[in-house]
Amino acid sequence: MPPHQDKPVTLARNVEDGFLTIRAFEGAIITRVLHDPNRSFSFEVTMKVQHPRLVNAPKPPMHFHHVQVEYLRCLEGVLCLDMNGTELVLRPDDGEITIHRDVHHRTYPHGGVSLGLEPTNTSQRDPVVRFLLSAEHSPQPFQLDLAFFENWYAYQEKVVLGGSRLDMIQVLSIFDAGGTYLSFPWWIPFRRSIARTLGIVLGRWVGGILGYQPFYREWTTDWEQACQKMETCVFQRRFSDRSKND
Repeated sequence: MPPHQDKPVTLARNVEDGFLTIRAFEGAIITRVLHDPNRSFSFEVTMKVQHPRLVNAPKPPMHFHHVQVEYLRCLEGVLCLDMNGTELVLRPDDGEITIHRDVHHRTYPHGGVSLGLEPTNTSQRDPVVRFLLSAEHSPQPFQLDLAFFENWYAYQEKVVLGGSRLDMIQVLSIFDAGGTYLSFPWWIPFRRSIARTLGIVLGRWVGGILGYQPFYREWTTDWEQACQKMETCVFQRRFSDRSKND
């Protein structure tokens, strides 16, 4: 059963100083949606590293983006970027960092803190990490954009705050809709191709047949755009319901 059919979760969104602002995980991560016509999206992300939802939490999974170059710039605090197993420590003086397509990577605040499923109460060294995150435009319908991040944040809240079981088909469905795929261990041959195939076949095709949506109306600001994306896949067209009003 698709996990969206259990406990409902509402993503905390409001407009502050003219910018859409998303507060995830009880305010542990605050994302301001900026306006940059040269990028598919542009976010200012603030992580409160002493927040109990982030303290001592495990690092996020390694992943890669297949259709877009991603850009990262640390504005405050210390941010870690793991690229292909090499950890880079980013500070405000380092400027913008480019993450090319198909590069395995993950980001997390200094000290190994990132989103996790188990909250703890240990304090951290840096109180706030703030950074800019953006990506280039892509002609592909499934790419990194606001809809992807909204649905990924909201689904994680269902797991972290709502106690729902983590469903890998739902994860793969959302990731695939963002042109993003989980990284397999380095010793697996053709790991990028295998990861993409798994994301498309299991997340998009099988997931669509079983009722897993990559986007949900109550989590998505631009539902019209999300419908257009889902209409490009025969297995997801039935989710494109513009009259739906949950």
